Amino acid sequence: MNGRKGAEQSTRTLGTVMVLLASICFSLGGLLMKLIPWNPLAINGVRNLIACVVIGGYIITTHHKLKFNGTVLVGAICMAGVTTMYAVANKLTTAGNTIILQCTAPIWIVILMFLIFGQKPNRTAVICIGLVFVGILCFFFEGLSTGKWMGDLIALLSGIFYAGVFMLNSFEKGDALSSVFFGQLACGVFLSPLVMKETVFTGPTLTAVFVLGAVQVGLAYIFFTTGTKYTDPVTASIINGIEPILNPVLVAVFYKEMLGRLSLVGAVIVVCGILYYNVKQARMQRIK
Repeated sequence: MNGRKGAEQSTRTLGTVMVLLASICFSLGGLLMKLIPWNPLAINGVRNLIACVVIGGYIITTHHKLKFNGTVLVGAICMAGVTTMYAVANKLTTAGNTIILQCTAPIWIVILMFLIFGQKPNRTAVICIGLVFVGILCFFFEGLSTGKWMGDLIALLSGIFYAGVFMLNSFEKGDALSSVFFGQLACGVFLSPLVMKETVFTGPTLTAVFVLGAVQVGLAYIFFTTGTKYTDPVTASIINGIEPILNPVLVAVFYKEMLGRLSLVGAVIVVCGILYYNVKQARMQRIK
């Protein structure tokens, strides 16, 4: 019995480490997006094409059998949606706003779990949802005054798609790696031709594009899909909470872009709301 518990603990630890590594890779996105002077759709197409090659190599190496069914297709759409909207939002609002609003995913997971599986949210979840939506309003009120509300809205929609990505392993016929691969392939095929309209192909630009595709998307999603096999959707999304902290810090240090005052208040509320949910859920699991 102790051996089994030890094995389960090791598996959970592996999942935690993998999701953490994914978060660090993901956090490079805001800075790299800002450094590439291309149309966001062109950036997303090329980065997904590169990522597709990386993940394709991983699939071949691990002999992973690709699946394609309705559940995998929905997951692929979620994957394509989150990467595309993230790229567009980064060009229309601050990197901080983009990543914080995208990381409202845990709240959308709770809502989707209720709508799809009929799993009613507990009191803690309801309080957390309320706090996060107050934070979201702060972003949008500032967005209305700065003209960046459209970017904030697209970032929020990215968060909804992100919730779907976190839930890929929750469905019986789902296969996270297949969904990620097909979603990236679709973005690469349909969006990468837009790069033909670009004119800046300097060394730093091409390096940033390569790192964006190979590390920030490709390697990140290898870690992500592996880690989420061993963690539940909400826990995985909470561990991923390092991204909304590290992402804007990197952009502030290297690109000198800062969050507005009201957006900063919203960010604190959102992060505190999600941390509150995480702590309460952990305590409840210990009691059980």
